[in-house]
Amino acid sequence: FQDLKRIIAAANGKARRVNVVMPFLYESRQHKRTKRESLDSALALQELIDMGVSNIFTFDAHDPRVQNSIPLHGFDSFNPQYQFLKALFREVPDLKADKEHLMIISPDEGAMHRAVYFSNILGVDMGMFYKRRDYSRIVDGRMISSGESMLDVAKQLKERNAGRVFVCTTFGLFTDGFDKFDEYYNKGYISKVITTNLTYLPPELYEKPYFVKADMSKFIALIIDSLNHDVPISSVISPTDKIHALLEKREKGLL
Repeated sequence: FQDLKRIIAAANGKARRVNVVMPFLYESRQHKRTKRESLDSALALQELIDMGVSNIFTFDAHDPRVQNSIPLHGFDSFNPQYQFLKALFREVPDLKADKEHLMIISPDEGAMHRAVYFSNILGVDMGMFYKRRDYSRIVDGRMISSGESMLDVAKQLKERNAGRVFVCTTFGLFTDGFDKFDEYYNKGYISKVITTNLTYLPPELYEKPYFVKADMSKFIALIIDSLNHDVPISSVISPTDKIHALLEKREKGLL
C-alpha cells in the first residue's frame, strides 16, 4: 500500500486522472466497527482520495458498503462469476448445469449474494450453511483465511451424498498451507478448487490435481482499456450477458 502511494505521489500533477485498480482491497476485512476496531479499509480509501485518486476498482470486496466512506467518488467492486463458470466448464466437461445435477451452496451468510446470483442465472437450487463462531477463542489475535470453513462444508455435503464438490473462491490465500486440501482431495471430499489469479499463487499450487485457475487478466485489461478510452464501465460490471452466451455455447457443444 505504501508503494502504491509512492507511485501516486510521483504521478501527482502530471497525470490527467489517476485510477487505482486494486484486485485485493487493502485491509478489506476491517470494514465495519462494532466496538473499538480500527476501520483500516475505510481510512485507506479516504487516504487515496485525498491524494487525488479519481476512481478505485477492486474485486469481491469483503463488504462493498465500505464505499460509503468515500460517497462522492468512484468505487466499483467486480465479481468473477463468469470466470468461475468458464474455468469450471472447461475443466469439467461432463458437468451438467441443471436442477437435477447441480446445486449452489453458500458456505456462510456472507457469500449468499453470490450463491443467489449463480442459482438464478443457472436455474438451479441453492442452500446455505450457517457458520457459528466461537468468540471465546482468538487465534493469534487475527482472522484466519485458511479455507477451513469451505472444507468443512465440503465434508458435510459429501456426508449428505453429494456426488462432486467444486469450491469457488476469489482469493486463494491458503494461509495454513495445502495439507488439508490435499487430504480432503484424496478422501474425495473436494474435486476441484477454482480460484482467481488476483493474488499471488505459490508455484506448488499449480501442481495440485484439484487446482483450477480462473484467469482474470483479460477482464482487468478490459477495465483498464475502458477507463483509458472513457467508455462507460457499466457494460463491464455485469457478467450476465457473458454467462448467458457461455451457457448457449455449452448447449451447442461449442465450448
